[in-house]
Amino acid sequence: MIRKTLVVLLCAIGLNAHAALDPAQVRQLAVEDSTDKVAAIRQIVQAADPDAERVLTAMADGNLYLANDKALIIDGDAAMDAATGAKTKMPAEPESVTVNNRIRGELANALAALKLFDADPAVRLGSAQKLQSNVSADMAPLLAKALEKESDAEIKALLTTAHAQASLANPDPAVRLAAVQVLADANSPTIKAMLQPLTDKANEPEDKVRYAAIEAVKSIDRRLAVGETLGGIFTGVSLGSILLLAALGLAITYGVMGVINMAHGELLMVGAYATYGMQSLFRAFLPDYLDWYLPAAIPVAFFAAALVGVVMERTVIRWLYGRTLETLLATWGISLVLIQGARVLFGAQNVEVANPSWMSGGIALMPNLMLPWNRLIIIGFALFVLLLVWLLMNRTRLGMFVRAVTQNRPMAGCVGVPTARIDTLAFALGAGIAGLGGVALSQISNVGPDMGQGYIVDSFMVVVVGGVGQLAGAVWAALGLGIFSKLLEGWAGAVIAKISILVCIIIFIQKRPQGIFALKGRFVE
Repeated sequence: MIRKTLVVLLCAIGLNAHAALDPAQVRQLAVEDSTDKVAAIRQIVQAADPDAERVLTAMADGNLYLANDKALIIDGDAAMDAATGAKTKMPAEPESVTVNNRIRGELANALAALKLFDADPAVRLGSAQKLQSNVSADMAPLLAKALEKESDAEIKALLTTAHAQASLANPDPAVRLAAVQVLADANSPTIKAMLQPLTDKANEPEDKVRYAAIEAVKSIDRRLAVGETLGGIFTGVSLGSILLLAALGLAITYGVMGVINMAHGELLMVGAYATYGMQSLFRAFLPDYLDWYLPAAIPVAFFAAALVGVVMERTVIRWLYGRTLETLLATWGISLVLIQGARVLFGAQNVEVANPSWMSGGIALMPNLMLPWNRLIIIGFALFVLLLVWLLMNRTRLGMFVRAVTQNRPMAGCVGVPTARIDTLAFALGAGIAGLGGVALSQISNVGPDMGQGYIVDSFMVVVVGGVGQLAGAVWAALGLGIFSKLLEGWAGAVIAKISILVCIIIFIQKRPQGIFALKGRFVE
């Protein structure tokens, strides 16, 4: 009996200890001035209790009203006093509290801060992550309270950063100095922007704090530069994988037949439009399996581009072997025909090819370094195609014939190699690989009639620099060209980067005309 009485008394003491919100502060949420509303939100959030969360949630949901100079929460037919939570009579003409974008953002931050005290660690983690980019000085006491109670190491680290951001405006120089020292280990552009004003004497009179802020900004700049460089390298590898898919087919056709195919870029376009066609079919007939249109598009794009290549070789190119200028002009004309055909079939405007859901998002290695899944998968796809081409060229009878014709066409013909058939098959293979490049390109670029023209020159440069008919040379040249191009674009701009790369390639070809890997064979010598 005595034990039960003690429990009841303790519960009563706990209930009495929980004070209701200040009605004046809650009433301030309904004033006209947004600055006063923001001040009220920041004061109420310091309570860090369910009453504060109830009021701010109601305001965010548009359920906070003003009636008879009192703030009420009205949800359907029920009304309650916002400050006390007590049920009240439904007013005759309640006035809705206005919430603009500024107030909405402040409410989101306040509600995120209140979730720092949730029992679920996942909720607290999400709340701490939201507060990393936007935290006010008024939240410092609340964050200190949450930091004191937090036991999870990951959440505690995020709270430490958020509390340091909130403490940058503290009037005590020692507190500001400690906050700067904590933030110096960050690598976020947002935190750098917050520290930047403290490097000016007009904003920070204390020398120790100002010098620490200057060093912190320099330290963050160094880490951001590393992230930007790594991002440029990754983007260059991604571009190089596209160039590799385009250049692999060109290396085969140019190596076997010596044909400068100016329509090779349009074969990428054929593959991209084949991907668009498969996406349209899946949307119309298999909407539940739309995410799998891309794997289905791979063989379709390969055979569509290969078929176009066979038609080109059989109808035009076969009659122009050994006549370089005429072949160049004829394939240029074919490229114009293919472009116009795409405009007639699909329209002059770009078409939408969406990434499947499993290619969305990416891996965040740093705040300024995100590795998108679509580019990672494209790089893997390019390596997979490269492996298949290597196996075909080095482990099959067709590959042996192609290498024989590439190295010494007359001798290959003398020993029974059907050179004319090999020409057709090689052209179909090269065109099909270009179609696979179009599939990859459709996932990171616009799909339109002119999309292939931006890659034909770069593809030829990859073939020439790598060495005619050399797969290893094409790999190194594509990766080098892609990475070098993207790094130069970041430093000097796209135009200067193109000019610089062209000059470097001209110099390289003058010094080593056979490319990185020279073609072997008596006929070549």
